[in-house]
Amino acid sequence: MATFRRRKAKSSNAAFPKSLRGHKTPMYPAQLEDVDGEPIVRARRSRGIYLLPNAFTTAALFCGFYAIVMAMNLKFDYASIAIFVAMVLDSLDGRVARMTNTQSEFGAQYDSLSDMVSFGAAPALVVYEWSLRGMGKLGWLAAFVYCAGGALRLARFNTNIAVVDKRYFQGLPSPAAAALVAGFVWLMDDLRFAGTDLSWASWAITLYAGITMVTNVPFYSFKDINFRKQVPFIAALLIVLALVAISSDPSKVLFGLFVLYGLSGYGVYLWRRIKGKPVSIVQTEPEHDDK
Repeated sequence: MATFRRRKAKSSNAAFPKSLRGHKTPMYPAQLEDVDGEPIVRARRSRGIYLLPNAFTTAALFCGFYAIVMAMNLKFDYASIAIFVAMVLDSLDGRVARMTNTQSEFGAQYDSLSDMVSFGAAPALVVYEWSLRGMGKLGWLAAFVYCAGGALRLARFNTNIAVVDKRYFQGLPSPAAAALVAGFVWLMDDLRFAGTDLSWASWAITLYAGITMVTNVPFYSFKDINFRKQVPFIAALLIVLALVAISSDPSKVLFGLFVLYGLSGYGVYLWRRIKGKPVSIVQTEPEHDDK
């Protein structure tokens, strides 16, 4: 009797190109079909997160939470210092992500949530516990205006990041606003002033910081400074002098610096208006100076 070779059944990989055969998980799972011809969609494996930049963000978040806890325990100097430490950590996480090429959408969203706690909720609660509690409704309303201003500032920053002049911030940045409020608490507590004696000053500073965050006043961002460029030797000496000045009396020096920065935006606003330049920094093309 004649025998015939049996044809081997085609493997499940035969429908794929030769370059894709042998893979345990096909590269195109949405193209698979079951016996009834229905498409089979396999769940994609969730991507991980980058550890290093998010560790800095988590540390900043911890500082904001620690500031709230210290304010509840009436340790306002510790609470204020924690907010300033959160500022330093917040300035590092983005730089670390760019230097190590570990930027991600998760990191950007996580950073915004951390900023809301450290520079939105924490300063409002610290100044409320220190000085505004005795003012009743006016006190907690001022704290809420600051907290809401921080949230609106962060939301606007995330949505307008692609259409603003990178040299300026649109409104007072939330870390600077937090430094203005926490710096005042730290300085007055260091000078042994009771918060209840400075209620109206605290109220005015809190309202100023909260409202200025949501204005269109341009504040210089320092983002056009190239730290990889060579600088004159005198720059190193100036950095040393700045560190010595801050370490000599941190509360006074830091609060003074952020008061100047908090007022500088209005100076830039008036200067641009006098020069006839656009006051709004929202733009879709680079600005050309008339020479």
